Amino acid sequence: MVRYIALALVLLVACGICAGVGGFAGLQWLWVLPLSFLGSLLGLAVIFFLFLCVCSALVNPEKTQEKDSPFYRGLISVAAQLAVFFLQAHIHTEGLEKAPKSGRFFLVCNHLANIDPGVILLSLPKSQLAFIAKRESKTMFLVGKLMRKIMCQFINRENDREALKTIINCIRLIQEDKVSVGVFPEGRITGDDLLHPFRSGVFKIAQKTKVPIAVCTLQNTQCVMKNAIKLKPTDVHFHLVGVIQPEEYAGLTTVEIAERVHAMMAEDLGPDLVWQETP
Repeated sequence: MVRYIALALVLLVACGICAGVGGFAGLQWLWVLPLSFLGSLLGLAVIFFLFLCVCSALVNPEKTQEKDSPFYRGLISVAAQLAVFFLQAHIHTEGLEKAPKSGRFFLVCNHLANIDPGVILLSLPKSQLAFIAKRESKTMFLVGKLMRKIMCQFINRENDREALKTIINCIRLIQEDKVSVGVFPEGRITGDDLLHPFRSGVFKIAQKTKVPIAVCTLQNTQCVMKNAIKLKPTDVHFHLVGVIQPEEYAGLTTVEIAERVHAMMAEDLGPDLVWQETP
């Protein structure tokens, strides 16, 4: 919806510019209108980018965020929609009707590219998801500060004690009904586009909170940037494969939960997209 509103606004401005310079008096509009449209589109993008910079600058990185910000969540949603539009990523969803209708949940998904969280947020706009992200994301320009405002948690993958603190904090956020939590249990972008084994420790979040586990898969997000450079569109697929209810994993260890989730994702992706250990 945002992209269509933005395009309508840009078209109106372009028409105004064209009319202002007398472009509609003859055949000049054939070149004036397209140039006005492109100029207006670029101008709108620059204005929004500057607005994002201002909003980011207002975030204090030293202050602990204890409440989800509807304003910043909406801002991120608009930014994600515009990014998807400019990158020509066409998101195709499947199984969204299975998403929990009320209460908090724990979402797991494979990880292919940095745009994965944005695709998931756009696909599940009412989920109020906060992602667990690598600690290096804290210092990313714009992104790091904006992530803080929607309660994303940063994890130190090299320090088990620090990682446990992040997991405990995510448990608290769900138990206090502040956000649902999303995680990429592979722990990193592998670069080979395959589903890899999971780090089972993150499933302690589901084990302790006893919330539904939404099992999801993504395909083709790793191609978006490469195709955009070539001015080619990309079909991105987001599947909500299924939801594991708390009673279904009661009594299971984190390793056993991880294995069940991995099997569901592997079945949806197919054997060609699952990493196989070489004998």
